[in-house]
Amino acid sequence: MTTPNTIANFNGAKPVIDPDDAVMLLIDHQSGLFQTVKDMPMTELRFNVTTLAKVAALAKIPVITTASVPQGPNGPLIPEVHKYAPHAQYVARKGEINAWDNPEFVAAVKATGRGTLIIAGTITSVCMAFPSIAAVHEGYRVFAVIDASGTYSKMAQEITLARVVQAGVVPIDTAGVCSEIQKTWNREDALQWAEAYSAVFPPYQLLIESYTKAQEVVKNSEQPDSQRK
Repeated sequence: MTTPNTIANFNGAKPVIDPDDAVMLLIDHQSGLFQTVKDMPMTELRFNVTTLAKVAALAKIPVITTASVPQGPNGPLIPEVHKYAPHAQYVARKGEINAWDNPEFVAAVKATGRGTLIIAGTITSVCMAFPSIAAVHEGYRVFAVIDASGTYSKMAQEITLARVVQAGVVPIDTAGVCSEIQKTWNREDALQWAEAYSAVFPPYQLLIESYTKAQEVVKNSEQPDSQRK
């Protein structure tokens, strides 16, 4: 009896995201499907997906999007993805439920020449899970962003998480993706990264505002209100 490979296709390498080898797949983040999400607040899901798009643009990571019958009840893709990741490539499907069953979608992934996939999709048990499992089987290193992949119940989320982990998919959350890609605050675009994080952690925006004000007080030698005469 062999031991299951719980961290598939890393071949002894550290199982972390290499932004130079990564492609972001944002699958079926559609307005109709968002209305079925019950495992997390829909607004949080939307913010997380938007953050992934922003981070991909900052890190110059290729983004591929697709939708399930967007002219039907599943609805159109939320506009934030292509707004904040204008380099994203949209691939239309011909009705396939599993995006990986669409040859044009797989061809777009292969054309990037990259081997690490960051996948998020609504709903989690289908739109995220099916292509994640298929991609691992084909030799890709796959990170599934759970909190950017909403579904209709907490039970469905937990069952799916167990399934994809058994298949060798690495689960991660949006903040984890951001941090692994960013790597350091010692970079010229650090403020843009902080602003991206503020959508995932709205209170973090308060920290940014407080820190910025404190810097301004020192820089401008501003007199505190309590000391004014």
